[in-house]
Amino acid sequence: MSKATTDYAHHLALYEKLIAAHPEAERKGAMMPYTSLNGHMFSLFTKEGYLALRLPSAEREAFLKKYKTTLCEQYGVVMKEYVVAPTTQVEVKIPACSAIEGKSCDCMASLAGAAGW
Repeated sequence: MSKATTDYAHHLALYEKLIAAHPEAERKGAMMPYTSLNGHMFSLFTKEGYLALRLPSAEREAFLKKYKTTLCEQYGVVMKEYVVAPTTQVEVKIPACSAIEGKSCDCMASLAGAAGW
């Protein structure tokens, strides 16, 4: 098994651990796992092996600065509401990342009743 395959499997296991901390979230996607709440995706695990989180604007800007990361890009398109969670933060700080994912999940729950959603 190659290192890339091993890393992907390891990071996917971490993603599954994060999802388990949020039973209200529904895990979907066979080829590219993601979570949704009330029909709104709020996190995804990319085929490249990184975690992307959908965050409200203020938290997104703070996250980008704090972790010196970027917005998620998939298939050449920037996903403006999604940040890439640095692998070291996911691996070393599962509780902190779980809290961030919780904010993402809370944001989606609050949007469920909003007009246009």
